Amino acid sequence: MTVTLYENDLPDNLDLGDEIAVDTETMGLNPHRDRLCLVQLSSGDGNAHLVRIAPGQDDAPNLRRLLEDEGTLKIFHFARFDVAALLSHLTILCAPVYCTKIASRLCRTYTDKHSLRDLCRDFAGIELNKQKQCSDWGGETLSQEQLDYAASDVLYLHTIRKEIDKMLVREERAHLADACFDFVPVRAILDLEGWADIDIFEH
Repeated sequence: MTVTLYENDLPDNLDLGDEIAVDTETMGLNPHRDRLCLVQLSSGDGNAHLVRIAPGQDDAPNLRRLLEDEGTLKIFHFARFDVAALLSHLTILCAPVYCTKIASRLCRTYTDKHSLRDLCRDFAGIELNKQKQCSDWGGETLSQEQLDYAASDVLYLHTIRKEIDKMLVREERAHLADACFDFVPVRAILDLEGWADIDIFEH
């Protein structure tokens, strides 16, 4: 595994293919309050590309070009949060997207365990170390342990997607998953506009 860290943006000539795994690290879970610190990417080849976002930074042109490319599928785990974070801080609206958490909830109805750690264990045979999940991502420097943790959040998403897609087809819910994935960018906008805790489909 190779983990490459970039400052502020991706290089111009980086080609990650037409399916990329994406994750973010922030200072907290409130996108209006807590800044975006890191964006992680992987093409599924076992390597990770990490982009550190500076305080006050509001654009990353190469990252924007990649994440808004309609010919590139972006694979997330809990896309709702990451898409909102990228939109709030870099005004990047990711599409199209795939969310392994949504996919898991649609087809693995025999369990309530849908975390990335659960999916890595069940579909990739990997036991993730989540010790650095709640560390300071806004520090001047990031430790090797933080970089390795951040990379692990994107390294296995392609494998998970491949396996969980088989279950969606088997359970005849792939069309529902696709509809949910299409709605994720709208869901993120609703969250940022003040409807995060309101069910607008409720009576």
